[in-house]
Amino acid sequence: MTLDDAVAVVLFFGVTAYALFGGADFGAGFWDLIAGGAKRGAEPRAVIDHSIGPVWEANHVWLIFCLVVLWTAFSTAFASITLTLFVPLTLAAVGIVFRGASFAFRKVVFRTRDRRNFGAAFASSSVLVPYCMGAVAGAIASGRVPAGGKAGDPWSSWVNPTSIVGGVLAVTVCAYLSAVYLTADSKRLGDPAMEGYFRVRAIAAGLVAGVVAAVGIVVFHHDSTYLFHGLLSRALPLVVLSAICGIGSLVLLVRGAGGVVRILAAGVVASVVLGWGVAQWPYLLPTSLKVSQGAAPSGTLWAVLVVFALAAVIILPALGLLYVLDQKSLLPGEGTNEPEPVAGH
Repeated sequence: MTLDDAVAVVLFFGVTAYALFGGADFGAGFWDLIAGGAKRGAEPRAVIDHSIGPVWEANHVWLIFCLVVLWTAFSTAFASITLTLFVPLTLAAVGIVFRGASFAFRKVVFRTRDRRNFGAAFASSSVLVPYCMGAVAGAIASGRVPAGGKAGDPWSSWVNPTSIVGGVLAVTVCAYLSAVYLTADSKRLGDPAMEGYFRVRAIAAGLVAGVVAAVGIVVFHHDSTYLFHGLLSRALPLVVLSAICGIGSLVLLVRGAGGVVRILAAGVVASVVLGWGVAQWPYLLPTSLKVSQGAAPSGTLWAVLVVFALAAVIILPALGLLYVLDQKSLLPGEGTNEPEPVAGH
């Protein structure tokens, strides 16, 4: 493996991590959006807040990581992508800001109207952001982003069949992943009613995601030839793995089994993202810019790898500890009682 290939692998590691952790957060917002009115949706929204509250900010660190690596190691591709796709990227950025602010503010406001407004902003942004991200991925994969740091068409680049499929698939896969996680969290919290509630939604979202993926293959055949052939050759093992994990998770959900369902759901998402990367390999921008052509000088690439190695030693264990504490309900807002005030203070 060459130096530029190694950095490209690091980049896709970050993209996959963001899809897994950030995607689960966005999916939770989708279920918040369709949970119903204030009374009907109170219980599922309480589970959602309880589950993502302690970790949602950490989950989105991966987006910053991906942007920094792309900008540093593959600046030409970064320039082309941002110049061409500034509309969906701006919508996604605005959605991320509104989503985070609304999620925080709706917990501290007192009036019901304000809670509803902030809740609507949080939920709608949770759908907007993954759709835009999927549309961006579709624009890149279908070869609509030109090489050389040039701007492509600002509208047709992301309003096209492949981008639409990519956006819808991103929303449905995030909803499926989140519903699986929320099913497990409901069980951990000892709430069988909510466990059944989210299990049904996980099964429905998984089936819809499977249909969208199947439709996508047909769309790619006509609209993204290079991606289509890559999925049926280089990335075929990952396509098969995604199908196996998806079918296996649905069977276990129908049977009410737990344990490995979350692993299988994560396997679905990871194999979809990695399948996209492998299918368009060795191009950063099919079929105009290869990884080797768009890579920064070797000194910069070495610096990226060194920083990534340090982060793997320092930051990844900290993130791992955060998730372990979260799953054991040992974080504030996750079951740990606040300390009693001392008399006189």
